[in-house]
Amino acid sequence: MKALTWQGKRDVRVDEVPDPGIIETSDAIIRVTSTAICGSDLHLYELLGPFIDPGDILGHETMGEVVEVGSGVRTLSPGDRVVIPFNIACGTCWFCRRGLQSQCETTQVREYRSGAALFGYTKLYGQVPGGQAEYLRVPLADYNHIKVGHDLPDERYLFLSDILPTAWQGVEYADVPSEGTVAVLGLGPVGQFAARIARSRGHQVLGIDPVPERRAMAARHGIDVFDLEDDVVTYLLDITQDRGPDSVIDAVGLEAHGSPALATLQKAAGLLPDALARPLLENVGVDRLAALHAGIDLVRRGGTVSLSGVYAGDADILPMKTMFDKQVTLRMGQCNVKRWIPELMALVEHPEDPLGVTDLTTHREPLERAPEMYETFQKKEDGCIKVVLQPSQG
Repeated sequence: MKALTWQGKRDVRVDEVPDPGIIETSDAIIRVTSTAICGSDLHLYELLGPFIDPGDILGHETMGEVVEVGSGVRTLSPGDRVVIPFNIACGTCWFCRRGLQSQCETTQVREYRSGAALFGYTKLYGQVPGGQAEYLRVPLADYNHIKVGHDLPDERYLFLSDILPTAWQGVEYADVPSEGTVAVLGLGPVGQFAARIARSRGHQVLGIDPVPERRAMAARHGIDVFDLEDDVVTYLLDITQDRGPDSVIDAVGLEAHGSPALATLQKAAGLLPDALARPLLENVGVDRLAALHAGIDLVRRGGTVSLSGVYAGDADILPMKTMFDKQVTLRMGQCNVKRWIPELMALVEHPEDPLGVTDLTTHREPLERAPEMYETFQKKEDGCIKVVLQPSQG
């Protein structure tokens, strides 16, 4: 089959690789009909190479049709149409039963002290082949699927794999009070959905992003939008009686523009041999924290900062004095996808598409163009906000 493989920093290629097969009786194989490039895939493209091997298959936003199931699979049959959550969980352990599927005890990657395994996401999360390919092996398939109907197009459902529940969890964790105000930092795909979800709940939403196309998309959905160069702080104080917003959602993460010194450190780590680079990236503060620091500064005293953006360093410096003095609540974590699906399914299937899931994708391309689209997405060129790849299959 054809699959997108990682070969080195900023070097991904579509190669011919062996088709996946049933390994465990609990496996299923799906034919991929749609798969998307996620903002966190850019971390692999740019930064986390020491944890990837050449030839690893990327991608964790995937849906398709079941073509084969193991003898132990009870809830799936060939022909079923499914979305595949990006985290791999058992559904029965202590954490899964409490809606913390991203911490699944069955699939935790204990070698790296990581939570549940993820599709297409480095040794840190199990080095499981990803879904930017023509076919995907799904472990523990009875639990790791979301069955959907056949009437609606893929893009009504595809984002249930990651970014839509990630945004939903971000808003839940933000704990915005009734009729409260929330600032969303970063209007990439997760920020777009987080802003729309908060708006649908009756909150005043302020979206902040330096990219004009992202601001324009958010504005179509009733979001008040601001460039980083606008006097955002003054405006936020004006509309919140000099207090600041009740909540801030950081949908940026380690891709935030900020410290040149840390940008240099990130690049330097990528040039080191893997054995030296891994501990550096694991244990040193390698994140650019401009967005997180801005969120802590912006939020009102007693407010909540919710992190949906991914951070990677274990020694990042936080402004603890400010956080303590302002009594800020900080919530974060890898999304627990299946926890939020019952609430989201009704919204993505609603005839009026209230969250605008069909107004997010800016680029629809065959899998063969994936390397070009990684570069376009990484450089934020051509108005690129969300890329959906469609593998060509017979």
